[in-house]
Amino acid sequence: MTRIFLLSDTHSYCDDRILHYASEADQTWHAGDIGSTSVSDAIEKVSSFKAVYGNIDDHLQRSQYPEDLIFQCENVKVLMTHIAGYPKRYHPRVRSLIEQHQPKLVICGHSHLLKVMNDKQYGHLHMNPGAAGTHGFHKVRTGLQFEIDNHQIKNLQVIEFGARGAVNK
Repeated sequence: MTRIFLLSDTHSYCDDRILHYASEADQTWHAGDIGSTSVSDAIEKVSSFKAVYGNIDDHLQRSQYPEDLIFQCENVKVLMTHIAGYPKRYHPRVRSLIEQHQPKLVICGHSHLLKVMNDKQYGHLHMNPGAAGTHGFHKVRTGLQFEIDNHQIKNLQVIEFGARGAVNK
C-alpha cells in the first residue's frame, strides 16, 4: 500500500500544514504551478516527490520536471499533467496521451477547482486537487490524500488548508 498526498497550484507557497501532510505520505505528487524551487525543495526533504511543471513555472521547474508524467504506482498506471481539461472536454494533446497509455488515474491541476470524477468513456478516475497556494480565485486551499493498494485507489480524503487569504506558518 502506498499513501499519496496530492497537491497543485502552490504558486510559490508552502506552509507547515502542507509539509505535515507530505511527511505523512509515502509519496507527494504535485500537478504543476509549483512556482518556486523552495516549495519542491521543502517537500523533497520530508517526502518522496513527483511533479510536472505548470504554466507559471519558470525555466528552473521546466528543466527539473516534465510537462507530462506517466508512471506506475503499485499496479495503477498514472498520467499526471498540469492542463488536462476534464472528462468529455480533454485537451486534444491529453486525450491522445489517455488513448495511447490508458491510465487508470489521470491527475491535473490548473483550474484551482477541486474535482474527482470517474471518466466512464476511458475507464479511469480523474483527480484535480484544487489549489494549495494563496494566489488565485479559489476561496479555500485544498489538496487530496489517498492510498493505492495493488490495483485499488481507496480512502480518498479532501484536505482543506484554510481560506486562501489565511497564511498558516
